[in-house]
Amino acid sequence: MFDVKDTDFFDMEDEAFDTIVENDIAFTGSIKIKKAFMIRGKVNGKIDSTSDLVIDSDAVVNADITAERVLIRGKVKGNVIGNKLIFITASGSLDGDITTGKVVLEPGCIFTGKCQMVRNENEK
Repeated sequence: MFDVKDTDFFDMEDEAFDTIVENDIAFTGSIKIKKAFMIRGKVNGKIDSTSDLVIDSDAVVNADITAERVLIRGKVKGNVIGNKLIFITASGSLDGDITTGKVVLEPGCIFTGKCQMVRNENEK
C-alpha cells in the first residue's frame, strides 16, 4: 500500500472534533468554522473551514466546501477546495469539482467532476 502525508485525521477520535453534526440533524445554511468539524447528518448550503472537515459514511452534503483537509466517506454534491488535501475513500462519492494541492481517490470511490491541482506556496 502507499503512505499519504496529511492523513492523520483518519485516526482522529470524536473528542478531537469541536463540532459534530450528528446523523439525526439536517442543516440548511452557511457554516463557517475554525476547528476540526465532522458531518454525519445532512447539510445543504456552504461550508467554510480553516481546519479539517470529515464527511462521515452516512452523511449527505449538498454544499460548496472550503477547508484545509477534506475527508469524504459519505456523499457530497458541490465543489470542494482543499487547501492541503482532499481524500475520497472507497465509500465516498463526490459530484463536483476539486481544487487542491493533493488528492487521493481510493479504488471504489465515485468522482464526477474536474480536478485542478494547485501548489501551495508554503509547501515544497
